Amino acid sequence: MNTIFKINSFINGIVWGPPMLCIIVGSGIYLSMILKFPQLRYFWMSWKELFSERAVEVRDDQPISSFAATMMAMAATVGTGNIAGVATALHLGGPGALFWMLVSSFFGMCTKFCEVTLAVDCRQKDEHGDWRGGTMYILEEYTDYKWLGVTFAVFALLASFGIGSAVQANSAAEGLQMAFGVDPLYSGMALAMFTSLVIIGGLHSLSPVTKYLVPFMVIFYTIGSIIVLMANSSEVPDAIGMVFQYAISDPMTIPGALAGWSVRQAVSRGIARGVFSNEAGLGSAPMAHAAANVDHPARQGLYGILEVFIDTMIICTLSGLVILSTHSLTNGGAGLSGARLALFAFEQGLGTGGKYILSISLFFFAYTTILGWYWHAETASVYLFGSWFKPIMTTIWIGLIFLGAAGNSILVAEESAFLNNLWDMADTLNALMALPNLVGLMLLSGVLKNLVEDFDERQKNRESFRRRSATFS
Repeated sequence: MNTIFKINSFINGIVWGPPMLCIIVGSGIYLSMILKFPQLRYFWMSWKELFSERAVEVRDDQPISSFAATMMAMAATVGTGNIAGVATALHLGGPGALFWMLVSSFFGMCTKFCEVTLAVDCRQKDEHGDWRGGTMYILEEYTDYKWLGVTFAVFALLASFGIGSAVQANSAAEGLQMAFGVDPLYSGMALAMFTSLVIIGGLHSLSPVTKYLVPFMVIFYTIGSIIVLMANSSEVPDAIGMVFQYAISDPMTIPGALAGWSVRQAVSRGIARGVFSNEAGLGSAPMAHAAANVDHPARQGLYGILEVFIDTMIICTLSGLVILSTHSLTNGGAGLSGARLALFAFEQGLGTGGKYILSISLFFFAYTTILGWYWHAETASVYLFGSWFKPIMTTIWIGLIFLGAAGNSILVAEESAFLNNLWDMADTLNALMALPNLVGLMLLSGVLKNLVEDFDERQKNRESFRRRSATFS
């Protein structure tokens, strides 16, 4: 196992290294240019769509609405990385990392738009009548590289067991322990039980839960962060100034700067965290969007733009500003990283109340990620093995939730380190998903252009979308 972990560490340094990050962001830049920057052209339209009656419409053959599908996708996307991951990026790269996080997310908005659009256009029904879509179906439909689709599905399934199950359960249990002192053993049993009650019904039970839980947790964390920023309002302008200033200038000039801070670290850590947080380019979220009731693939793509904007532009920005405005990077929290640094910042801003806000947010962010990633895992397993494999996968999923949450209580110290290695391996597999996904996006850029032009033409002429709907549903 040690040899496997060492090999994984080497591969991880490559797949999350500067070349791969440049490919992911570069793909977003290229797609933005050929599609005339849909993240800007459709930005206000996407918000109007979110609050329209069409967003909650359903049909008999498409049992969940566009809004519900988006919330299920966001359940997987908005996770502990939006808090702990941002804190780690700032700890390693300095304040400028937040700027580059936002730059990568700007182009990621276009990448996610493209992924979702293609996923809806190429979706298929499984034996139980559920809509399935994603990179594997896209590559199978439009290219001769089905093996790439199989590769993507394998990476997605294996990654989900770590990043979507065990490590998220560990974070959820940690949040309950920090705030209320709950024994992780009891947290593990409760998480496993409640998760099994939700996922046993598949799409029909997952969708209603995430549809209400995700907006609640996003609003709760947003309001909590704003309260901290209001309590430290005099420091916010300086915090914002630091984000821009140290994105391009030496952060070591900051009093109390940590060893290793540099512009290069700010760029690499910021872009990596942006990509990892919103998953644009990785190809995961479109598997949930593909189940939506929508009249045109590009219309569902609008929700992909919003997904990245809310995830990174709003939630990650708030996390970063809370840490910077409370001076937690350099004053008292210099030796902290991840969730511990974020907890320190919230306590600095609001005292004990800040601890409860962050701990509750961590729990919900982790729990909804478990639910959202289950759908990704189920979709990948159905594609690889068929529907008969779902009970086996569900059993493994529930077992890993308990092990992830209660692992530190039931394993000795050496064995509990296995969870950290599991996170690293899932991190690597998550990045490997991007390779076949980006190949598909580049190969099908012409198809994307045609879909977007068709959508624009119909919007311009106010034509009915019924004819288009019949061609992909």
